[in-house]
Amino acid sequence: MTSATRLWPLLTATHRYDKSISTRHRGEGQMIDAPILAYLIETRNGRILYDVGCDHRKIADPILRARHYDPETFIFGAPEMSEDQRIPYHLARLGLTPQDVDLIFIGHLHFDHAGGLRDLRRCGCGAEIHLQHDELAAAKAGDDPVVFADELLDEDGTPLQFRLQRGEYAVAPGVQAVTTPGHTAGHMSLWVELPQGRPILLAGDAADLQENIDDEIAPGGLWQNQEQLAVESIRKLKALARDTDAWLWPNHDMAFYRNLPVFPIPIT
Repeated sequence: MTSATRLWPLLTATHRYDKSISTRHRGEGQMIDAPILAYLIETRNGRILYDVGCDHRKIADPILRARHYDPETFIFGAPEMSEDQRIPYHLARLGLTPQDVDLIFIGHLHFDHAGGLRDLRRCGCGAEIHLQHDELAAAKAGDDPVVFADELLDEDGTPLQFRLQRGEYAVAPGVQAVTTPGHTAGHMSLWVELPQGRPILLAGDAADLQENIDDEIAPGGLWQNQEQLAVESIRKLKALARDTDAWLWPNHDMAFYRNLPVFPIPIT
């Protein structure tokens, strides 16, 4: 029996960029607005965050913004992130604090998915952080330019303590980690069984848009240009969704996000 009881998608920021960043070799010159999402999953064993969005300080502080979102590196600039989109603010609307989060599941280490770790730490969150071994190894080797190196460190420069995982495993009863490499070396998706209705399969950045799923198009950004690996991960997600009758969610699709219940209404 599943331990998951409720799930909330959390809009942590938006980013406007060229569509080809989400769909490889498709959509050049077409600008899209993408939601940057995290997901809060309540279980009988505690609360899980899947991804944590950006580091708000790097966006709000002009000096840090210029340093980390240099137009020569980030030609589409920084995401738009307001104070009330920080995860501590979302938690507060639910009557919670960062200390009420028990486990953080990082799907991959890109700045828009792991940057919020430092923000949560500043607010007193001591949750265990799960991460794939291959993801951290690639980041430490400098093989992924979309990882901000300082986001692997605490405020005092101490490396964050990750609970490293290898492959698929049960995060909690009814919450299953799914390996989906391609976009990054150790990218992970998450399958969540709720008490009622269909399970939800959170693709993460294995599939930014519904188009990635429907047309089996790899994301624009790939680890070591492994397009076939990324396509195989999309096919794996589609097969898992078919086999378990799960609802497969793309991760950066604004139209899809707008059709979900409005926060703080949960999915149960």
